[in-house]
Amino acid sequence: MYTYEELTSSERQVWDAYPAGHLVDFRTGGAQDAPDNGEDWGVERTIRATVVATLLLGGNPGQPGNVPALRLAGARISGALDLSEAEIGHGMWFEGCWFEQDLNLFGAETRTIEITDSRLAGLTLTMARVAGRVVLRRTVLNGRLSLMNARLSGELKLRDAVVSHPGDWAVFAGGLVMEAGLFCRGTTVHGGIRLPGAQLPGGLHMEQAQLHHPDGVALLADQAVVSSMALSQGFTAEGTVSLRGTQITDQLTLDGATLRARGTALDCARMQAGIFVFTPAEPPSGQVDLQNAQAVTVHDQESSWPETVRLQGFTYGSFHESGDVHAVSVERRLAWIRRQPNYAAQPYEQLAAWYRVIGHDDDARRVLLAKQRQRRGTLGLPSRLWGHLIDATVGYGYRPWLAGVWLAALVLLGTTIFAAHAPRPTQPGQVPPFNPFVYTLDLLIPIGGLGQRTSWYWMGGATAWLSYALIAAGWILTTAVLAGITRTLSRN
Repeated sequence: MYTYEELTSSERQVWDAYPAGHLVDFRTGGAQDAPDNGEDWGVERTIRATVVATLLLGGNPGQPGNVPALRLAGARISGALDLSEAEIGHGMWFEGCWFEQDLNLFGAETRTIEITDSRLAGLTLTMARVAGRVVLRRTVLNGRLSLMNARLSGELKLRDAVVSHPGDWAVFAGGLVMEAGLFCRGTTVHGGIRLPGAQLPGGLHMEQAQLHHPDGVALLADQAVVSSMALSQGFTAEGTVSLRGTQITDQLTLDGATLRARGTALDCARMQAGIFVFTPAEPPSGQVDLQNAQAVTVHDQESSWPETVRLQGFTYGSFHESGDVHAVSVERRLAWIRRQPNYAAQPYEQLAAWYRVIGHDDDARRVLLAKQRQRRGTLGLPSRLWGHLIDATVGYGYRPWLAGVWLAALVLLGTTIFAAHAPRPTQPGQVPPFNPFVYTLDLLIPIGGLGQRTSWYWMGGATAWLSYALIAAGWILTTAVLAGITRTLSRN
């Protein structure tokens, strides 16, 4: 506790103004007021941190009817302002101030804190309880902002601020619980932002934010519960954005974002979101991981995705499409699925299910046919050859009309060739007249008969070999059709 006589002239101004919450402004109106020059400010605008702490802890409570508050502008706070475990019943506002050391509120119970156009060595709010908002506006923190397991009843605003803790976590806020939103608009962070398990019912808003942690994770919000998340409008992350297991009740938007990272640029494995807007300014430089994620609606563009997108287990209710869904859309979606590094059946099944829901059964069949064709590449040589045959004849059961095309072509070929040549009867005078069309059909039908194949035969030559080929083709077509029917029935 200080006596009034122990205070400097500038400290007495602050002491006298505190009980009524009056602003004490030491600024002169010149260039010297810039907080970057704070280290050079003299005793006329220097306040000892211990004096500030004494006021905030009730050193000069004032008279009833007034609301005390600390309002300082253009001050140099010397020493360490340590308010850990303190109970502070009034708010504090700093504008254009320079702090010699950290502002420590570890485990404290306090009210609104606003720091504008100032310079700090760090701010600790770990385990703190803030009955109000925390605002850092155009303020530079040359150290860590720590909010681990803190509870805020109001907003956390970092507006056009700079937080620098390169190579490590610059914002350390695991387990942060808020009743409002977290706003980092226009803020630059050198280091990572760590928010695992955070509860942000007012959302996470990071429009135009710049995160620089190229060798690590730029934003980690795993298992967080957020109403909405806006990483958009110029948001830039140099380093991985990790949203593993994050629950986003409304919308996750990366519209106009830039994601640069080695390896994984965006990790959304097991994420749950309402609307997933993925329209970045350019494709991410690293892969996107959507394994086992869920979204009600996906809104994207053809140019949105990087070369590698992990889609195994990703489920969605619909895609946002402009106009009618047509063939070009199917090809684009198939190209998107092929960005999955290894063959996986589920992405194809999920896309086909969506086309069936919107009544585009033909498009669903095209998707499932593409699935079989990619799967074929994972099989051994005999299975691949058989797959090519099934594909060419009946399209794996998804294009059964191909069998009719082959049948018509072979009937036309056989009829034309056999009409120009005369076969020999097996029993002269006792067989029906030769009919090249019926004879060709009889060769192609493997079971039963039309009486022509057993009544006429060839004495070698090309026509004999053609008849053998047609018999073989008939068996192949029949087997392929049966395989396609079996596949369709088993799928249904």
